[in-house]
Amino acid sequence: MPDYELCCEIFNQCSNNQMRDVDFREVSVADPAAYVRELEPRAEIEEESLSDGTRIFHTNTAGLLKRYSFTPI
Repeated sequence: MPDYELCCEIFNQCSNNQMRDVDFREVSVADPAAYVRELEPRAEIEEESLSDGTRIFHTNTAGLLKRYSFTPI
């Protein structure tokens, strides 16, 4: 299975706190899209791919926005 650096960002919607919660970890997954669907089963998911092989998934679960970025290691 390919190894990725996974960056998960949770966007804070509080008007007085615009900072993001950010988490980094290394994961070995065959299909990043399936991995995100497993983590966020109720989310609306949009995917984008960058030229360096990074795959980014934008999720929206009842207004809670997250971004999962999978960068090949």
